[in-house]
Amino acid sequence: MKRRTFIRNSAVAAGVAAAAAPLAAAGQPAVSGKEVYELRIYQLTGGGAKNQLKNYLTGAVMPFLNSKGGKVGIFSEYSLEDPPKLYVLCSFPDMAGYFSLLQEMETNPGFQEKARTYNELPADKPLFERYETLLLEAFDAIPKLRQPGQERGLLELRIYESYNEDAGRRKILMFNKEELPLFDKLGLNAVFFGKNVAGGFMPALTYMLWFKDMAHRTEAWSKFGPHPEWIAMRDKPEYANTVSKVRKIFLLPEEGSQI
Repeated sequence: MKRRTFIRNSAVAAGVAAAAAPLAAAGQPAVSGKEVYELRIYQLTGGGAKNQLKNYLTGAVMPFLNSKGGKVGIFSEYSLEDPPKLYVLCSFPDMAGYFSLLQEMETNPGFQEKARTYNELPADKPLFERYETLLLEAFDAIPKLRQPGQERGLLELRIYESYNEDAGRRKILMFNKEELPLFDKLGLNAVFFGKNVAGGFMPALTYMLWFKDMAHRTEAWSKFGPHPEWIAMRDKPEYANTVSKVRKIFLLPEEGSQI
């Protein structure tokens, strides 16, 4: 069987569509104006797999999404684990745009032609074992992705898990109302903040920060913990017990990454 296109068989798409149906039936208004992000984590097979996958991303996926107002970020792990992983972040204009672009990629002749080499890779020469994917909707406070500075050399990806949906909702409220302004004040440079709509670690939120290097990151975070504004908001009862686990992943931007 030929390799599928970047988002062709996304279980996320099916899951979100199924989850959205009851809400629509109940008259829940659609949320618009906030970007949607798909974060994929590829478990590469090694050898030249990373470069081949990057060629597909930069040669087919990137120009297609760019023409629709999206971007593609490509990152490797700071820890350089083996077998290697490749992190791919794609931005979409909104949830409706996400699904419409998935469908368009299936039939767009220009995209299909650029993806031909990737699609026709033989089954005995896969580029990755499997990938996991997270679908995220941008926060109200940062509805659009913020482009990192040219000097960015380190990205920090954080996933905050909550023990139930209400705890997750309260943590997002905390970020939107109070915590994100403090991040900006202290140089914790946001790339995006998103609510996990589908994928692993649910219920959760995911965000990405950029720094020049690890020393810059350490310096910025060292100002956060003891800051009186953080201490004041941390101790508010409405924000109690909102995060049950924090996952931190350090990433390096790959050549050709737009983020």
